[in-house]
Order: sequence, then C-alpha cells, then structure tokens
Amino acid sequence: MEVFESQYDWIQRTRESLFQYCETLSPSDYVKENETFGGDSIRNLHAHVADCYRVWLGNRALGKPLTPITPESINNVQEMREVFKETNNLVHEFLNEYKGKWNHTVQVTFNSGGSLEVTPLWLFTHTITHEFHHKGQIVKVGRKLGYVPPETDLIEPSWVKS
Repeated sequence: MEVFESQYDWIQRTRESLFQYCETLSPSDYVKENETFGGDSIRNLHAHVADCYRVWLGNRALGKPLTPITPESINNVQEMREVFKETNNLVHEFLNEYKGKWNHTVQVTFNSGGSLEVTPLWLFTHTITHEFHHKGQIVKVGRKLGYVPPETDLIEPSWVKS
C-alpha cells in the first residue's frame, strides 16, 4: 500500500473513534451551537472538515464542480458518516490522481479570482492537519457539554502490540 493511502487509513480509523464518541452525544447536543467556538456546533465543525476536503482536493485540485456542504443539511451523526463516505472516495481519487507526483506544482484558483501554486503534498497535508485541528475542537466542545471523550489521538496501527 502506498504511504499516503496508509496514512489516510489511520486518519479514517481515528475519525471512526470520533464518530463513535459523537454517537454518545444527545442529538440536540450534536447540533447545539456553542458561543465559545464562535457559534459552531460539533456538527458544524464536522461539516466544515468535510467541506475542506471537497474544496481543496475536489474543486481546486481535481477541478470537480462540487457544491459546498451546508451543516443544516446534516441532521445527525449517521448522516455525517455518509458525508464522510463521499469524502473518503474523493480523497482516494485525489491520491490516485497524484500518486508519484507529490512535488509537482498545481495551480488552484479561488472564487475571488486569485490563485495559488501548491503541490499535491501540500494539499493533502493541509486537509489532514485541518481535520485534526478541528477534531480537537470537537472533543473540547463535547467536554464543555459534559461528555468524556475517548483517546482521539492518532489510532495506533493494528500491528503495534502493547
């Protein structure tokens, strides 16, 4: 397996532990807006993460005309899981498209008309670190709501023995 596919596999396993945690939240707490985080809810943060993958990898790197994800279109954790199934497919398409071309330059454009030259390695790194940044916020919001989260750091690979 290619190294970035392995890395994304670990990210998906870590995301799964976060989804399982979110399933312990009441449905109202999952969508409850929290003023400490600029009015964001756990659902909104999750949607923002998925949308980041869509915008940077789908729209900008692959040139796909993907519509933005709106948090209001997602009502619960199960629906968010479905959004991330699509996200996983998009990430794998990106990884296949740029396999072996990680340091080539990609021109990405913005709605404002501006553009930026980056590498696929930068794009992939940006999206996965962005997810982990918001994963920490999701756990913090859950704690503030009174839920005790599991360990959500990167899940150890299955071949590691304790």
